[in-house]
Amino acid sequence: MADQVRVVLVETTHPGNIGAAARALKNMGLRRLSLVTPAAFPHEEATARASGAEDLLAQAEVFDTLAEALAGASWVVGASARLRSIRWPVIDARTCGERVVAEAARGEVALVFGRERSGLTNDELDLCHHLVHIPADPAFSSLNVAQAVQVLSYEIRMAQLGERPLAPQPEEHPPATGAEMEGLYAHLEQTLYALEFITPERPGNMMRRLRRLLSRARPDRNEVNILRGILAAVNDRIRD
Repeated sequence: MADQVRVVLVETTHPGNIGAAARALKNMGLRRLSLVTPAAFPHEEATARASGAEDLLAQAEVFDTLAEALAGASWVVGASARLRSIRWPVIDARTCGERVVAEAARGEVALVFGRERSGLTNDELDLCHHLVHIPADPAFSSLNVAQAVQVLSYEIRMAQLGERPLAPQPEEHPPATGAEMEGLYAHLEQTLYALEFITPERPGNMMRRLRRLLSRARPDRNEVNILRGILAAVNDRIRD
């Protein structure tokens, strides 16, 4: 399962947090670490904090954008300490661990952790199927990013060891990848503009809400192709 699960750190400021996150992953049997434009990497502080997990740092992949780091992932969950004005589907850490184990039987999984100070943006959360929230004490709820990685890695480990396993259901078709979903969203947005259902002057939150709807539905690759076929037919009729 370890090859199916990647942890993605977005714009990490302190290199020590990267090393500590690598150590947390290796403690729990995970080994894929992806970094999106870290402030400093490689770095001696990251190596020192890894403390035996230097191999994970050596094989860590660095990307320019989150979308690139998520390529190939069929289920993505973003970590956030705060609720948003637009509600994303939220799960707790234990449920997240169980879902990761179940989803990893179907395809690749990514856990995304944001910046130390500001977390993930709404645009970045648009790329996630769920948001995971660690229910810390409200009076002091701010977790260091490496601590958050440790908590979720632990829950994945416990689920993998059979604490509360979720049996994966057989799938007729493979799940849609993030890139395939982004293609569907772009096609849908283009069609809505062509229908003048939304306009450049007043796009509102329509696309973000539609992303949430389709993200909850978890369409497989065949279903995405069906939806895009419908959109293509609509566009053909508009041109006629």
